[in-house]
Amino acid sequence: MESPSARTPGSSLGDCENKSSNGNGNTSRMQGIYHERQTRHLCGLHALNNLFQTPDMFCKTELDDYCTTLTPRNWLNPHRSWIGWGNYDVNVIMYALQQRNCEAVWFDRRRDPHCLNLSAIFGFILNVPAQMSLGYYIPLPFQMRHWLALRRINGSYYNLDSKLREPKCLGSEEKFLEFLASHLQTDHELFLVLNEEDEEKNPQRWLLPQFRD
Repeated sequence: MESPSARTPGSSLGDCENKSSNGNGNTSRMQGIYHERQTRHLCGLHALNNLFQTPDMFCKTELDDYCTTLTPRNWLNPHRSWIGWGNYDVNVIMYALQQRNCEAVWFDRRRDPHCLNLSAIFGFILNVPAQMSLGYYIPLPFQMRHWLALRRINGSYYNLDSKLREPKCLGSEEKFLEFLASHLQTDHELFLVLNEEDEEKNPQRWLLPQFRD
């Protein structure tokens, strides 16, 4: 599926024109693939920019503003970390995608991923548990969640997780579906990123015809 229509990165917020506000100084390109690496708790921001393969498609200031749009308060906003380091929840991710003419569809992990019509899906976002630790050695008795992007680029599927040193090639459609199936057996949540206009015309386009209602 080709890239959906998108607004000019940062066009809605003047602060986004300052690229240093993005918090994503740790970036790289491998064979033309854009990849932001993890800083603070900004995995949601990195996942979105990696998904769209565009530096500064979103910035931290913009996502913080979405938090207050969804719940109009700055102090202890429920959609982000109270210390301001990110940790954005699913409402912010979905709202951000809507601003770029996309939508996220939750995929029931009880289903076999082979039901997916991959040609109709722009990309994928996984939400996975992340163990917290003190330093590198002392695990803490609670978990956070981590966002990561998956997408087809130049005919192959890639894991664009910001915790990876570089994008990881997952291979063909069949290999990718096996990858999804292995993740959906655990406490991972999968969201399909779709072109909003296409989805309005055909609400179940992301499913192969034999699996549609």
